[in-house]
Parts: sequence; structure tokens; C-alpha cells
Amino acid sequence: MIKSLGSGLSQVKLKLGMLKRALCTFFTLISVSLPSHADTVLVLGDSLSAGFNMALEQAWPALLEKRLQQQPEYKDWQVINASISGETSEGGMRRLPALLEEFQPDWLLLELGANDGLRGYPITTISANLGRIITLAQAQGVKVAVLGIRIPPNYGARYSEPFFAQYAQLARQFDTQLVPFILHQVATYPELMLSDGLHPTVEAQPIVLGNVWRHIVW
Repeated sequence: MIKSLGSGLSQVKLKLGMLKRALCTFFTLISVSLPSHADTVLVLGDSLSAGFNMALEQAWPALLEKRLQQQPEYKDWQVINASISGETSEGGMRRLPALLEEFQPDWLLLELGANDGLRGYPITTISANLGRIITLAQAQGVKVAVLGIRIPPNYGARYSEPFFAQYAQLARQFDTQLVPFILHQVATYPELMLSDGLHPTVEAQPIVLGNVWRHIVW
């Protein structure tokens, strides 16, 4: 009787072991077959992001997609570069609803305001437009990062300093992430800027990407 009982227990243990292995295999197959979440990053900017005087694939948004996809956790992510040379904050505000509907992004990298500043538009107007862009994106559950911009010092500190400060203020007001200055370690190096003194060269794009990457927690 004792021998028979021991044999029965062995059979139970064997079957439990087989069931455990089967369940492990089953859940492993499920985890492999389930697709990883692929976020979409929308870059809404001007010529600083649109690949001015270079191929689009050389601009920092294209480099951002490559860097993301090189990492296993981001390998399926996509970057949509909706930047247009000469774009203003008002223009971006008008275009955003259609972009949100078409691409349904998870992230918005907002790089606008430079052209407004170069035209001397009131900073209150620029900030209001950027605030509306952020509000619209956040209302649809989009995570936002504000990319700070400086304008040339010849515009005078009374205008250029408040212009630059508005980006940090917007980030605080709307609780977004902030890239303090997208052209950090670029704008003050002539060899990394085109002859117009406004746009970064192809060689500067990895540095611009580094400025963006360093300050965003994906």
C-alpha cells in the first residue's frame, strides 16, 4: 500500500512538472508574439528641424529616429518630422489639429517661435500660440517637450532675454519636459553654423540631437 501510494505521488509530481513546463512555454510564446508598443514622435518645428540646406535624413529628427530604433525598448518607434522652414507659432497652431488626427502621436517635440522672434512679434503673442499648441496636444493625451530657442543678441537684451525665458516658463506652466536650448554648444561655434549665422550645419546635427536626447525622459 505504501509503495503504491509513493508511486502515485511520483506520477502526480511528474504530471505537475509537465504542466509547469507547458505553461512556461505557453506564456513565453505569448510574450514573443505580442507586438511591442510603438510610440510615434511628432516634431513640429521650423527650419532648425526641417533639414535646412541638407537632406531630410541628415537632420536631427531623422537621427533621433535612428537612435531610438537602435535600442530594444524603442525599436518600433517612429519619428514624424512635420517641420517647415519659415514656420511660425501661429502656422504650427493652425496645422496641429490635422497632424494630430493623421498621426495620433504619443509625443510632441515643439520647436517653434524662432521666426516669430526674428520678425519682432510680441512675446506675449508667441507664448499664447505655443500655449495653445501645448494645450491641444495634452488634451489628446500627447506628451510634450518644449525645445528652447535663442535669437541673435543684436535684437537687444530687452527682447531676446524674455524671448528665451518664455520656453522655460511654458514648460513650468504646462508641466512639460524642456530642452533649454536646442543649439547649445552649436550657435556660438561658427564652424557649426551656416554663413547666415542662424542655421546649424550637417556636422552640427548630432550635437543638436544630443541636446534633445539629454533632456527628454522617454
